Amino acid sequence: MTHILCMGGGGFSMSPDNAATALDRYALELTGKDNPLVCFAPTASADDPEYVHRFLTAFGALGVQTMVLTLWEDARHALERFGDIDLLYVGGGSTVNLVALWEAHGVSQAVRDLRAERDVVFAGTSAGANVWCEACTTDSFGGVDPWRGGLGFVRGSFSPHFDSEPERAPHYLGWVRDGELPVGWAADDGAALHVLDGKVQACVAERDGAKVYRVDRGGITAQQMTRLP
Repeated sequence: MTHILCMGGGGFSMSPDNAATALDRYALELTGKDNPLVCFAPTASADDPEYVHRFLTAFGALGVQTMVLTLWEDARHALERFGDIDLLYVGGGSTVNLVALWEAHGVSQAVRDLRAERDVVFAGTSAGANVWCEACTTDSFGGVDPWRGGLGFVRGSFSPHFDSEPERAPHYLGWVRDGELPVGWAADDGAALHVLDGKVQACVAERDGAKVYRVDRGGITAQQMTRLP
């Protein structure tokens, strides 16, 4: 089984006290293990050390095993334990740079192999959500642009930060309507789309009012949400 959790924003990345949040705990629960190995991939932020520290602080407090996939230094060593991970959690930043570096260093293929060989959870916020889909909205080029990239484990397109970045919604709706992006999903900060083996299982939120939306050429539809404790 392959669980994928596409977060529009939220999680420890946006936690004011560097603590894990309900979405982070939900991702951990999907592994079905008491002591899962969680790998954080900060590729989209150029392996920002402060981001790595935030992850280690948040997940270290939960008592799980942690590791970090860094590509700017010693990329080969970082992939040695890759086949053992239970949760791959991908951070935000530049989606385009993330995918380019993963392709160059063989991470994309390692992810595909991991998905084929064992049960695993893939999760991420913003760029870390975009990477699982076929297409997305991204600010990798400066403004907000449509981009067809990513690993395509989730069919269609994705747009994060739907409520916190006002330019995303009108652009995304227009790009889907005009066929520049395939139909897909959008998520507010604090909301996430949960997909299991290619099929949508749930739309979950860690704060009141956060939503996931289905976006097609006819418009936008808010989904039924499950509020996480």
